[in-house]
This record gives sequence, C-alpha cells and structure tokens, in this order.
Amino acid sequence: MVDIAYLEFLEKILTQSRKERFLDVLQNRTRHFTVVVEDVFQLHNTSAVMRSCEVFGIQELNIIEQRFGKRIDKEIAMGAQKWVDINAFESISGCLDNLKSRGYQIIATTPHNNDCLLEDFDISKPSALFFGTERDGLSEEILKKADGFIKIPMVGFTESLNISVSAAIIIQNLTERLRKSNIQWQLSEEEIILKRLQWAKNSIKDSKRIEARYYSENE
Repeated sequence: MVDIAYLEFLEKILTQSRKERFLDVLQNRTRHFTVVVEDVFQLHNTSAVMRSCEVFGIQELNIIEQRFGKRIDKEIAMGAQKWVDINAFESISGCLDNLKSRGYQIIATTPHNNDCLLEDFDISKPSALFFGTERDGLSEEILKKADGFIKIPMVGFTESLNISVSAAIIIQNLTERLRKSNIQWQLSEEEIILKRLQWAKNSIKDSKRIEARYYSENE
C-alpha cells in the first residue's frame, strides 16, 4: 500500500515538468509483455536489452544468471536501470515457475524454428519473451518448455542477429502493435502510483535520509 501523503510530499520536491514526464511515460508502460535474458555472457548486451525495454515501454526485465552472474553495466544502460524493474533468478526453473504463476506464456526467440514469424505473432496473450546467449542461443530446457516460438524474418546469408539487436527489433514491433490494439495492456492505477513513488525516490538525492526524516516528524 502506497503512502499517498508521502508520495505527494516527494513530488513537491520534483519540478512540474518532471512530474508530468513521469505520467506521460507511465501511460505507455506495460507488463503485458515481459523480457527474459538467459546467461548472456557479454554484459553490455544485457544492458542494451534493458535500454530497449525502457525505450519501448516494457516495465520488467528478468535475468537468469545461472552461469554468468554479473551486475548490469550502468554506463550502457544509460540510466534505464532506474526506470525498469529487474528480477534476477539463479535457475531456469525458478524463472519459468515465477512467470507461469503470473499468467505468462513462455515464448522462445530463435532463428531455427518455423513456428511463427514476428509479424504473425498473436499479441493478445501476456507473453514472456526469452532471449539466449550470443553463442548458443537459448538452453534446451527453455526450448522444451516453451509454449511457442518467434523469429525475425531474414533474407540474407546470416542466420542470426546479436541478442541486443534482436531484442530491440522484437520489442519495438510488439509494443507498437500492442499500443494500436484494443487489448488492456497498460499498468493499473495501483501500479502507476507505485511507480510514481519509486521513480520519485530515484530522482531525489538522499531520498533515504529524507524518508527517515519525514516519518520521524509525522509519527
């Protein structure tokens, strides 16, 4: 439960343009799609995927760090980590169970399966989009448990794209189609209020000290 009085207190510290920008961005945020990266060895690729999520309105990024546990490259993410929710998992099964329990279908991105081209993908169902390692793609465990497959149409000799490029193409395509649809894809009012609070905290220097002082004075 968000403390509305505290949220209003924090937002008084922000500029009017900042508050309006938060509201504008939140109107285009979605959890209808969520993105998952599995054991991506090159750290800058994970950071670039996070940036694509932020730019195109995906609120949540899930990271499976079963083999290569690494922190996000903040320079390449360019601040995206302040605005995107990150869930880290130490196992594939833990990630899959979490997503399925929240109603997502598991969609594996792969250039080697003819199940569905990007342009034909059904956007109506909440979907978790899985992206794999640079060298080997997604693990066999994920491919076996996937509910569906999606691939980017290609007409050249090269059979695959860099993970960050693939993610950007797929995320942009699906979110653009989603915003033009009649699907209820936006965040709930409760989620928007929660994001306003978190983003306000992320935007204010010494927010923890300010919070402690606020509650000590308003007990």
